[in-house]
Amino acid sequence: MIREGDTMSDEEVLAAVRALAPALRERGAEAEAQRKVPEASIKELAATGFFRLLQPKAHGGRAANPALFYAAVKEIAKACGSTGWVSSVLGVHPWHVALYDPRAQEEVWGQDRDTRICSSYAPTGKVTVVDGGFTVSGRWHFSSGCDHADWALLGGLVTDADGRPVDMRTFLIPRAQYRIDEVWDTVGLRGSGSNDILVEDVFVPEHRALSFGPVTALQVPGHRLNPEPLYRLPYASVFTTTISTPIVGIAEGAYEGYVAATRERFRVSYGQQVAEDPFAQVRIARAASDIDASWLQLQRNIGELYALAERGEELPMPLRTRARRDQVLATERSVAAVDLLMENAGGSAMRTGANPVQRAWRDVHTGRGHAANDPERALVLFGQGALGLDIQDTML
Repeated sequence: MIREGDTMSDEEVLAAVRALAPALRERGAEAEAQRKVPEASIKELAATGFFRLLQPKAHGGRAANPALFYAAVKEIAKACGSTGWVSSVLGVHPWHVALYDPRAQEEVWGQDRDTRICSSYAPTGKVTVVDGGFTVSGRWHFSSGCDHADWALLGGLVTDADGRPVDMRTFLIPRAQYRIDEVWDTVGLRGSGSNDILVEDVFVPEHRALSFGPVTALQVPGHRLNPEPLYRLPYASVFTTTISTPIVGIAEGAYEGYVAATRERFRVSYGQQVAEDPFAQVRIARAASDIDASWLQLQRNIGELYALAERGEELPMPLRTRARRDQVLATERSVAAVDLLMENAGGSAMRTGANPVQRAWRDVHTGRGHAANDPERALVLFGQGALGLDIQDTML
């Protein structure tokens, strides 16, 4: 069956996603109440072709320019932070699966090209080497959007006979072999459904256990099937941008909501329209600049990386460290911008309800807690590179 999204250009997919914004915004309260993105939102996004943007062409995807994917994520996050977060995470996993052995890709998409994949990359489970692969057990936390996925990417450490880590792999496991424990109940990103995944002694064949070594070296088995330049990008650049982009989008949505509300607000204590307050005007200018700077740097870096991949050129380390630097600072600036607006949003913004600035404030601070947004850990890499020191880090 050919769906509407299959016949559209990538730019038309972006336009279709943008057109969904009112409906996604309307379901924001429902997402928070259910603690997961409403199924209707996922279905509507799927119909636009959004989830196939980073999926390989060999399996019905678009292998699109990642800058367009992130632009779509930002539009979704502006409307609903939780939906933007889940869409970004679920939307990037086809890119990762495209790096796997073609046999694994066939298992995921061979019967259904709309199959979605969730993840929990922290190596919290137990991995045992056995003939032909591994057995995996344990609990993995914070798997955003897992209710909408049929496979999971789960991180794990492979150890030697003495228990010392010798490899880190990501294990691709089907929904029938794990269960979801609904533990997600937070103040922010409440609708992301970032629940736990439990696995009990599941055998994972070698071809569904991808090591981080080849991924970091940009030499993976999936390249045999997927020659598109998209799959020659660094894992760290792709995934950290995936985490920062929805936060920038949430901040942009908060900014627009704040400006709209401020036009109508009257501050009794000063007897004036808040729009006439020069201090409020300065806050608007500062917040807008920080959000713009965040987005422009994210787009610049992913654009330069993709252009080099298109030409088949090396991706230089200074660009990769700059991408990490700007990614983590994009999050930092976006959180600061929302804080700035929230401080001047008035007491009514603190009431329970659907105030867009308050929800954004809760969402960006929750998203800030993701490991990819640790500023010192990311910034030190750029500083080391600038000083000519040797850089050893898997997140580059």
